Amino acid sequence: MKKLQILGTGCAKCKKLAAQTEEAAKQMGIEFEIEKVTDINDIVEFGVMMTPALVVDGEVKIVGKVPSIEELKKLIG
Repeated sequence: MKKLQILGTGCAKCKKLAAQTEEAAKQMGIEFEIEKVTDINDIVEFGVMMTPALVVDGEVKIVGKVPSIEELKKLIG
């Protein structure tokens, strides 16, 4: 099972990244769990200074933008 974490305070881009990440994972047919990390201290612990960010299985994959669903599939891999 993939652990997908969306780092962000709940802004529009953060919500879009969460929705697109979920859609990408569903299209891939994988088992996944999405967690939204909204606490700024928790976000900083990942070394992220800009949101939104995507973390896949503990590894930061993208910061500061919302990629396409196709790009997300590659990042989730």
